[in-house]
Formats: sequence, structure tokens, C-alpha cells
Amino acid sequence: MRGLNLDHLHTFSEVIALGSFSAAAVRMNLSQPAVSLQIRQLERRFGVRLIERVGKRATATAAGQDLLDHLRGIEAAVEGALEAMAYHATGTVGRVRLGTGATACIHVLPGVLPVLRERFPSLEIVVQTGNSQDILKALEDNRIDVALVTLPVSGRMFQVVPVIDDEIVAAAATLPDRVTADVLATLPVVIYERGAATRRLVDDWFARAGQVLKPVMELGSVEATKKLVEAGLGCGILPRLAASDSRDSTIVVRPLSPPLFRTLAVVLRRDKSLSRGLREVVRALTDLQSETLPSLTTPSGAQLPRTEAYPDRPGSPPPEDDGNP
Repeated sequence: MRGLNLDHLHTFSEVIALGSFSAAAVRMNLSQPAVSLQIRQLERRFGVRLIERVGKRATATAAGQDLLDHLRGIEAAVEGALEAMAYHATGTVGRVRLGTGATACIHVLPGVLPVLRERFPSLEIVVQTGNSQDILKALEDNRIDVALVTLPVSGRMFQVVPVIDDEIVAAAATLPDRVTADVLATLPVVIYERGAATRRLVDDWFARAGQVLKPVMELGSVEATKKLVEAGLGCGILPRLAASDSRDSTIVVRPLSPPLFRTLAVVLRRDKSLSRGLREVVRALTDLQSETLPSLTTPSGAQLPRTEAYPDRPGSPPPEDDGNP
């Protein structure tokens, strides 16, 4: 780290992220010549060229890409150090950026966040919602600290802890006792839009039965799907997590046949430095494994099995960092 300027590293990261020296200058409230100077000084420090132009866009060279890979870990470590010192100085636990889907935000987080707020009043938790793919991209770019998303999750950089098995169900005014893909193919189906992890699971389920899902409506919100089902506009296919709180007694909820489940998992970058606040949020989310919630378990109602989250401590959050309170 000797002679390495962290501000220059941040400037380099912004230029690559935005693809432009001028755009980085605007975001960082600097002049363009100041941004260019910082990049030249950084290249001089390493003795390699870090940025090249492809068309009108500034992109990383091979050396620059290697630096970016290390930079994410450096930024996380610096952030962790700052939060640790803030705790020592003021007792502040820190700020945690959590990404998840809208359904988990509505039906899971209300059981987690109040407990954290009571135990750690100074802990700031910022929640971002989106589909799993977008949330994982934000996690990869270190724009959020932890994610609660639907599996599968790919990428060697991620550490994945499955926590909740949530059954996919059909909901409508009338449904047979056995809801198969053949039955649903004859009904007007309302479902979440393409691109979502849960939608891919449902599409694959139909494909295994030799059917192609042809919904009459595709929506960006599970809650909107519920409203349309309650209005009698179609048969909804949605997570039981969302269907279980319907206040419309005329709506029938049935499991699919064969059964279909999605798994929600806590996801972290493997190189993420765990501040005290992040460690407590991860602990609260992974503790969902031990809760006995009928709507979140297997069809038999059995408690979800604990999962080996980390090699040295099954079913628990990552070990505390040395020197971090």
C-alpha cells in the first residue's frame, strides 16, 4: 500500500464503470484534467497502462481488469476498517446494504428487521429490491453488501447459504385437487414476468411435463398478480410465501403436482470484509434456517434442515474478523 493513493483507485474504478473520463469527473465533482492526472499518476505508480479507448468508451486493459478484481476487495476492506473505527469512536454499528426480491422484502424482512433494530438501534439497513439477476450484479459490483435471492446462484466469487424453501402454488377461485401442468395449460394463467429466477423455475417445470407456459398476463409484481387473481382474471402461479396472506376467502390455493419449490439463499462475496453490522445482518438472515414456519417448509411441514453455510462452522455466519468488535 506504500505510495498507493486510494482516491486514485476510486477514480479509476469510476472511469471504467462509466466508460468516460468526463462522466467520472461529473460524478466525483472534479475537473476532467484532474481525473486524467490521477489516472496518469496511477499508471505511473504501477508502470503499466490501465485504460484504453474502444471507440468512444474508456475500458480497462488486461492489467486494468486485474486491478479491478483486486480493487473490489480493497474497497470492502477499507469500508470495513472505517466502520470498525466508527464503532470504537461512537458506538455506531454501521450501514448495511441489503438486496432482495419484492416478495421476500414484504413477507420475510418484516420478521427480521425489527429484531435487528431493537438489538442495534444505530445500525442503518438500506434495502434495495429487484430480480435476482440484478441484485447479484449489484453484489458483484459491491453496490450492496449482502443479498437474499432465489437460487440458482452462479459464480465462484459468491458464498451461498440456502435458508428458506418456499413452495410454488396455484391460486384461483376454483381449482382441482391435483394441479398439473396439463390442467394449468387449459386455464388463463397470471404469472411473474420473464427474467425472474422464480419464473425460470416455473417454465422449466412446465417443460418437464411437455408443456409450454402461455400466460394471459405477465407482471413485474407478485402482489399485483394476487390482486388480479382475487378479481377473478386468472389463475396465479406464485410463491406460497406471498399466497399465504391472501384475505380473500374465496381464493383456493393448491400445491403443484409434482411439487415445485424455490429456495431463497443468503449470498455474500467471498472477499467481503465483514463489519460488525454486516455480520449481525447475515446472522439474522441465516437464522431463518431454524424457524418453523408452515408456509416456508416442505409439504410435510417438517422443519427446514440446517445447511452447512461455511466450511468451519455449519449453519452459522462467517467468523468474526480479527480486531473487529
